[in-house]
Amino acid sequence: MRARARSLPKWTREGVAVRAPEAPLPVTGFGPGFFRVGEELVRGPMLLVQGAGPAQWSGLGSGLAGHDALLALAGRVDVLLVGTGAQMAFLPPDLQARLDAAMIGAEAMATPVALRSYNMLLGDGRRIALAALPV
Repeated sequence: MRARARSLPKWTREGVAVRAPEAPLPVTGFGPGFFRVGEELVRGPMLLVQGAGPAQWSGLGSGLAGHDALLALAGRVDVLLVGTGAQMAFLPPDLQARLDAAMIGAEAMATPVALRSYNMLLGDGRRIALAALPV
Protein backbone atom coordinates (compact mmCIF):
# COMPACT_ATOMS: atom_id res chain seq x y z
CA MET A 1 0.00 0.00 0.00
CA ARG A 2 1.42 3.35 -0.99
CA ALA A 3 1.23 6.21 1.50
CA ARG A 4 -0.23 9.50 0.36
CA ALA A 5 1.38 12.80 1.29
CA ARG A 6 -0.95 15.15 3.14
CA SER A 7 -0.49 18.83 3.58
CA LEU A 8 0.20 19.88 7.14
CA PRO A 9 -2.38 21.93 9.06
CA LYS A 10 -2.25 25.70 9.30
CA TRP A 11 -2.95 25.96 13.05
CA THR A 12 -0.09 27.45 15.00
CA ARG A 13 1.11 27.38 18.57
CA GLU A 14 4.00 29.68 19.44
CA GLY A 15 4.94 30.04 15.78
CA VAL A 16 5.07 26.29 15.03
CA ALA A 17 2.39 24.65 12.89
CA VAL A 18 0.91 21.75 14.86
CA ARG A 19 -2.07 19.46 15.11
CA ALA A 20 -3.24 17.94 18.36
CA PRO A 21 -3.23 14.13 18.27
CA GLU A 22 -4.84 12.02 20.96
CA ALA A 23 -1.52 10.44 21.96
CA PRO A 24 2.16 11.13 21.22
CA LEU A 25 3.02 9.90 17.74
CA PRO A 26 6.15 7.85 17.06
CA VAL A 27 8.16 8.04 13.86
CA THR A 28 7.21 4.83 12.09
CA GLY A 29 9.40 5.11 8.99
CA PHE A 30 11.62 7.26 6.81
CA GLY A 31 13.25 7.25 3.40
CA PRO A 32 14.80 9.58 0.84
CA GLY A 33 13.16 12.96 1.47
CA PHE A 34 10.30 11.80 3.73
CA PHE A 35 9.26 10.68 7.20
CA ARG A 36 6.26 8.69 8.35
CA VAL A 37 4.77 9.80 11.67
CA GLY A 38 2.05 7.45 12.77
CA GLU A 39 0.10 7.04 9.51
CA GLU A 40 1.02 10.48 8.14
CA LEU A 41 3.65 11.03 5.44
CA VAL A 42 5.76 14.20 5.84
CA ARG A 43 8.05 15.36 3.03
CA GLY A 44 11.14 17.45 3.75
CA PRO A 45 12.52 18.65 7.09
CA MET A 46 10.13 18.27 10.00
CA LEU A 47 9.66 19.35 13.57
CA LEU A 48 7.90 16.93 15.90
CA VAL A 49 6.98 17.95 19.42
CA GLN A 50 5.55 15.55 21.96
CA GLY A 51 1.84 16.23 22.26
CA ALA A 52 1.64 17.78 18.77
CA GLY A 53 1.69 16.39 15.29
CA PRO A 54 4.44 16.82 12.72
CA ALA A 55 5.16 20.27 11.32
CA GLN A 56 7.23 21.30 8.36
CA TRP A 57 10.46 22.96 9.43
CA SER A 58 12.67 25.20 7.33
CA GLY A 59 15.85 23.41 8.45
CA LEU A 60 19.22 24.40 9.86
CA GLY A 61 20.46 26.27 6.80
CA SER A 62 17.49 28.61 6.72
CA GLY A 63 19.01 31.07 9.19
CA LEU A 64 16.85 32.75 11.78
CA ALA A 65 13.54 31.28 10.56
CA GLY A 66 14.68 27.73 11.25
CA HIS A 67 16.37 28.74 14.48
CA ASP A 68 13.34 30.64 15.78
CA ALA A 69 11.11 27.60 15.36
CA LEU A 70 13.47 25.66 17.63
CA LEU A 71 13.80 28.49 20.15
CA ALA A 72 9.99 28.68 20.39
CA LEU A 73 10.18 25.32 22.18
CA ALA A 74 11.71 26.93 25.30
CA GLY A 75 9.78 25.85 28.39
CA ARG A 76 7.92 23.13 26.45
CA VAL A 77 10.74 20.62 26.04
CA ASP A 78 13.78 19.53 28.00
CA VAL A 79 15.59 17.80 25.14
CA LEU A 80 15.69 18.62 21.45
CA LEU A 81 17.03 15.89 19.20
CA VAL A 82 18.34 17.26 15.91
CA GLY A 83 18.68 14.85 13.00
CA THR A 84 21.31 16.35 10.70
CA GLY A 85 20.73 14.06 7.69
CA ALA A 86 22.61 10.95 6.67
CA GLN A 87 25.76 12.04 8.55
CA MET A 88 26.17 13.55 11.99
CA ALA A 89 27.01 17.26 11.92
CA PHE A 90 27.44 19.83 14.67
CA LEU A 91 24.83 22.52 15.16
CA PRO A 92 25.90 26.01 14.07
CA PRO A 93 27.68 27.61 17.07
CA ASP A 94 25.29 30.59 17.18
CA LEU A 95 22.27 28.28 17.28
CA GLN A 96 23.84 26.09 19.97
CA ALA A 97 24.53 29.18 22.09
CA ARG A 98 20.95 30.44 21.70
CA LEU A 99 19.50 27.01 22.58
CA ASP A 100 21.75 26.83 25.65
CA ALA A 101 20.61 30.30 26.74
CA ALA A 102 16.97 29.19 26.30
CA MET A 103 17.65 26.15 28.52
CA ILE A 104 16.95 23.69 25.68
CA GLY A 105 19.28 20.70 25.74
CA ALA A 106 20.04 20.05 22.07
CA GLU A 107 21.69 16.87 20.82
CA ALA A 108 22.77 16.69 17.17
CA MET A 109 23.07 13.27 15.54
CA ALA A 110 22.50 11.53 12.23
CA THR A 111 18.80 11.46 11.39
CA PRO A 112 18.31 7.66 11.69
CA VAL A 113 19.81 7.76 15.20
CA ALA A 114 17.70 10.79 16.14
CA LEU A 115 14.51 9.01 15.01
CA ARG A 116 15.25 5.91 17.09
CA SER A 117 16.21 8.06 20.10
CA TYR A 118 13.01 10.11 19.81
CA ASN A 119 10.84 6.99 19.78
CA MET A 120 12.67 5.53 22.76
CA LEU A 121 12.43 8.73 24.84
CA LEU A 122 8.80 9.19 23.79
CA GLY A 123 8.03 5.84 25.42
CA ASP A 124 9.64 7.12 28.63
CA GLY A 125 7.24 10.08 28.76
CA ARG A 126 9.99 12.71 28.55
CA ARG A 127 9.42 16.27 27.31
CA ILE A 128 11.16 15.95 23.96
CA ALA A 129 11.12 17.34 20.44
CA LEU A 130 12.66 16.19 17.18
CA ALA A 131 13.91 18.44 14.41
CA ALA A 132 15.01 16.28 11.52
CA LEU A 133 16.50 16.75 8.07
CA PRO A 134 15.64 13.93 5.69
CA VAL A 135 18.27 11.46 4.50
